[in-house]
Amino acid sequence: MKIIFMGTPDFAVPVLEALIRAGHDICCVLTQPDRRRSRGKITFSPVKQCALDHGLTVYQPDKLKDDTDVKNALAVCRADAAVVVAYGQILKKDVLDMPRLGCFNVHASLLPKYRGAAPMQAAILNGEEETGVTIMKMGVGLDNGDMAAQARTSVGRKNFEQIHDELSAMGAQLLVDTLPLIERGEVVFVKQDDSEATYAPKLTKQDGRIDFGKSPKQIDQQVRAFDPWPGAFCDYSGKTLKVWKTECPEGSSDASGGTVLNTGKEGITVACGGGLLRITELQMPGKKRTRAADFLLGHNVETGTVLR
Repeated sequence: MKIIFMGTPDFAVPVLEALIRAGHDICCVLTQPDRRRSRGKITFSPVKQCALDHGLTVYQPDKLKDDTDVKNALAVCRADAAVVVAYGQILKKDVLDMPRLGCFNVHASLLPKYRGAAPMQAAILNGEEETGVTIMKMGVGLDNGDMAAQARTSVGRKNFEQIHDELSAMGAQLLVDTLPLIERGEVVFVKQDDSEATYAPKLTKQDGRIDFGKSPKQIDQQVRAFDPWPGAFCDYSGKTLKVWKTECPEGSSDASGGTVLNTGKEGITVACGGGLLRITELQMPGKKRTRAADFLLGHNVETGTVLR
């Protein structure tokens, strides 16, 4: 099939590579514009790097809806389909209608749950037992198109990075398996039940702040959902303490949330809403991640200290 590919972050790269391996003709790749980072360094997206490595034509419109030249180039492609994976721009109807079969999105949730920008984090944060990927034919709304296929996996105690990599590979395989069925007209598209839809908004740094009034399970989910960004954090000794790994030991305490109850080789145990939380991996500003037990060798964290 002749395909237009639209994507930007690491999550999209395995999908593009899978399409290339499967022998599809990638007529062009759209990705977000290059960005100026710290110290003036210009960086470009993982998808652009992948496309350049494969000698593909790349377009980087600042706003596709306003870029007549790029839209004309897309029309000239006469593509069978467009594949969209975390592109980062809303597609208008004129672009959605260009490919012969339509535009298809690889979305990292079991739609209609978790439409929006952060579906993988939301699934972990909300304690879902399973998550997955959905291949969806795109419409003008936000992630509300008819579904072509889904694949599922358990969440367990996986963190975001693990779920990200698993769903990226799963979505790539599911798309490659589904596209030929779409072309042959063998897919029965299923409308989403909007009454069951939930939304996963874009994250901010402040979403990572730990509220020790919440239950151990909720905080543990937050820690796993926000690894590596924005990272779950609290204040300790006037500095920001990143919390990277936690456990939920049995027990309870009458102490206020965030109070350090004991420290040792197993980690730092603090009181929180309805139970106990043990911090087993952490990071201080300017330092590397470290086991809490190793951190304690150089820091005297006294019982009764309150993390906020």
